[in-house]
Amino acid sequence: MTDKRFYATGKRKCAIARVYMKEGSGLLTINKRNFDDYFTRDSLKMLIQQPLEMTGNKDKFDFFINVCGGGVAGQAGAIKHGISKVLMEYDLTLRAALKKAGFLTRDSRIKERKKYGQPGARKRFQFSKR
Repeated sequence: MTDKRFYATGKRKCAIARVYMKEGSGLLTINKRNFDDYFTRDSLKMLIQQPLEMTGNKDKFDFFINVCGGGVAGQAGAIKHGISKVLMEYDLTLRAALKKAGFLTRDSRIKERKKYGQPGARKRFQFSKR
C-alpha cells in the first residue's frame, strides 16, 4: 500500500467538508468520531456512501473528514460531494460515472437573504386597507 493521501473539499448549504483519503479498509472518521456515532439517521448514512457503492470502492479506502457549519443534512451532502471529488482525484476514469449520477455538481441552493422593509426573505408585513 502506498502512503499517498488525497484531498478534496465538498460544500452544501453552509456546510464545508474537508475530505482526506488514503488506501485502507473502509474506515470513515468524521471530526475524530466514528461514522455511526456522528450520523445516526440511516438515510444520511446511505447518502454519504452512494459514491463509494456506485464506484465499487466501499472497503478500499479510509476517509478522515473534517466538517463544519450547517446542520446534519447539509453536512452529509457536503461529505458526499467531497468524497466524490476525492475519488475523481484518485482515479480520473471514475469522472464519467460520478458526473452522470450528479455527484460532482455543487448544489447551489442556499438561504435567501432578508430584504429591507419586510420581516423575511419573501414574507411581507401585514397589509391593512383601513
